[in-house]
Amino acid sequence: MAFIMEFAENLVRRLMEDPKERDQKFREHVYAVHDRCKKTKEMWSLPIRPYGFWTFERHNAQLAWDAQISQVPGRRDPYDDLLQQTYEGNARK
Repeated sequence: MAFIMEFAENLVRRLMEDPKERDQKFREHVYAVHDRCKKTKEMWSLPIRPYGFWTFERHNAQLAWDAQISQVPGRRDPYDDLLQQTYEGNARK
């Protein structure tokens, strides 16, 4: 009976991976992912558009022309709302 237990133990040991080797592979994988992340962050920090791209008159004019862009909160002129309320108030009188 001891022979069967010894055979099973040797079989299991052969099938198991070495924990030091497993840890080494995992560390290499984590370091590789970390390096890729650092490289990606460096690429993201670079400007996509050249300096002054968004200050072109064409872009500013497009913001004024396009009602969907020009009327969003934060870009809409707050005085427009006051004027509109004033005109609506005068029209009701």
